[in-house]
Amino acid sequence: MTPAIPTPSPGPLAMALFGALILALLAGAHAELPGCKIRITSKALELVKQEGLRFLEQELETVTIPDLRGSEGHFFYNISEVKVTELQLTFSELHFQPDQELVLQINNASWGLRFRRQLLYWFLKVYEFLSTFITSGMRFLLNQQICPVLYHAGTVLLNSLLDTVPVRSAVDELVGIDYSLLKDPVASTSNLDMEFRGAFYPLTEANWSLSNRAVEPQLQEEERMVYVAFSEFFFDSAMESYFRAGALKLSLVGDKVPHDLDMVLRASYFGSIVLMSPAVIDSPLKLELRVMEPPRCTIKPSGTTVSVTASVTIALVPPNQPEVQLSSMIMDARLSAKMALRGKALRTQLDLRRFRIYSNQSALESLALIPLQTPLKTLLQIAVMPMLNERTWRGVQIPLPEGIDFVREVVTNHAGFLTIGADLHFAKGLREVIEKNRPADTRDPRTSSAPPPSTAAV
Repeated sequence: MTPAIPTPSPGPLAMALFGALILALLAGAHAELPGCKIRITSKALELVKQEGLRFLEQELETVTIPDLRGSEGHFFYNISEVKVTELQLTFSELHFQPDQELVLQINNASWGLRFRRQLLYWFLKVYEFLSTFITSGMRFLLNQQICPVLYHAGTVLLNSLLDTVPVRSAVDELVGIDYSLLKDPVASTSNLDMEFRGAFYPLTEANWSLSNRAVEPQLQEEERMVYVAFSEFFFDSAMESYFRAGALKLSLVGDKVPHDLDMVLRASYFGSIVLMSPAVIDSPLKLELRVMEPPRCTIKPSGTTVSVTASVTIALVPPNQPEVQLSSMIMDARLSAKMALRGKALRTQLDLRRFRIYSNQSALESLALIPLQTPLKTLLQIAVMPMLNERTWRGVQIPLPEGIDFVREVVTNHAGFLTIGADLHFAKGLREVIEKNRPADTRDPRTSSAPPPSTAAV
């Protein structure tokens, strides 16, 4: 008989590993998916570098260098009124570097200086000594003044530019947009990827958020300077926010109802109207459209569509009396949506593609509504769609710093998300934007928390 071998109980290490695995799985299960992703490629860096170096040159040309005076043995000197007349940052490189995001290297920078000198010495043939002494002195002064300026420009002034990136801001009087960064940017040798929440919310419900169950957008391309990806969640959260804000409804009364449609509706319900009292028969007509549930966006390689279900109520509104309902029906509509980037705004153009009305009471009543299909569709096209497009074409800002715009964009649809590739254009110079947003207490680099000049120089 084979003796039973006892099964060893799991040790503390195994239990700890098992617990860590469970925690990791739970964290992954609750990790928030991004509604928006942005990729900045290496093709954008040359443009950014040139504008950034131009700003640094402008900052360094304003450096104030103190006078240098003293004595060295029998040599007395006084160097004053030092001015930077020329600055060249010729050999520089800006590139992505894993774990450091972005690295700027400047080598062999050169300065042209103008100064006034007063020299007194008691022996001849000292020109080489004077040249070496003055060069060393100027280098010391430049290190003392320029390193803090570079530190200040990189950590304070350029950060004031990044402060212009919208994180959580109002889109209009009804909804806002949340572009919170979900995790640290990921840098490779060729690009920098960032993931944003990309969620809208009603301004009256700032803490409300829609659960993101959409497909996660993916970025693979690297041919353009920047790529932006949006999932269906991005657009769904926008439409649900407007729905919760009460914006997706329309009421037309009296003269607001197109004359031809008024005649068609009165003729369609003539049998009901003629049985009413004379005071009601000639009352103004009311047509009300109310979206019943938040519209939903579907993104496919073939295009982007928006599905809308709304109630349509037709009634007479006699003066100083309760309104008299003539009919209530359901409207299903499908809109096509075309996206475009203009400046920094994502804009949408909607077009009515499919439309049908039916009764939720009986099939017989649905047949009676067939004559209203065409006039109601015409109403949507001439009255409702322009109102929607006027709002959607205003657009929503993409998280880019002030002064930088998108140009030459290309939109590509995928299954569940779309991507927009574009190049960048500086509509404003960095100095103009930074001066506009410069904090009041950072005019003088020496007032910032810069490291000691000797440390910065090293």
